Amino acid sequence: MFIDTHCHIDELNEKEVIKYLENAQKNDVEKLIISGVDLESSKKVIDLSNKYSNIYCTIGIHPNNIANLSENYLFELEKMSKNSKVVGIGEIGLDYFYIKDNSVKQIEILEQQLLLAEKLKLPIVIHNRDADEDILRIIKKYSLKGVFHCFSSNLEFAKKIISLNYKLGIGGIITFKNSDLKNQIKEVEIKHIVLETDSPYLSPEPNRGQINESANIKFIAEKLSKIKNKTLEEIARETTRNAKELFDFNN
Repeated sequence: MFIDTHCHIDELNEKEVIKYLENAQKNDVEKLIISGVDLESSKKVIDLSNKYSNIYCTIGIHPNNIANLSENYLFELEKMSKNSKVVGIGEIGLDYFYIKDNSVKQIEILEQQLLLAEKLKLPIVIHNRDADEDILRIIKKYSLKGVFHCFSSNLEFAKKIISLNYKLGIGGIITFKNSDLKNQIKEVEIKHIVLETDSPYLSPEPNRGQINESANIKFIAEKLSKIKNKTLEEIARETTRNAKELFDFNN
């Protein structure tokens, strides 16, 4: 059985969610975690989590959503965190790919959320795009654990964040023919890896270009099994154990 540690299905209607979950179950997905990216989506993912027993969620402010942020957003996040289906703070982080001239503000919002996660003793889900140096400098200041969502950096960076108690979220990119990620992951022990789809984005081969879903996690696992020379059952067992060590699903 697999755990999809990162997806976005809060825009689906009820009928679509039911079909999505049925497809996931048919493809051995035991649990899935939906990530909020702002206050509105964070509320939605909690509502979905409360409705379905195999859905959990993380809440937070994505770096691309920091404009016009309400002054009481941290209070709202802390209040939402009391829900038993909330298993982490995320998707939070830095994104210098589209906009870098607001980096000071991005860092400020990130650090505020890291302090909140530390206070709440919750793991974090990090979005990191073209910001390796700043992210590394910042997370070193906090006693936290978490996952680097959609990891696509180099092996040197992987080793640094692993040493700080972070796991690598591996998704569809590892299946792309033009991706070098497979060569980086060869050198990373499986105990540092969790699986994710980031659906509806980043659909893996052979479904690249289509709308992604949690059911596709099997293709990511199959690619990882070839890279690691392990059976699919071993990949499922070990990555699921890693996810359960990181996130508290006991609630």
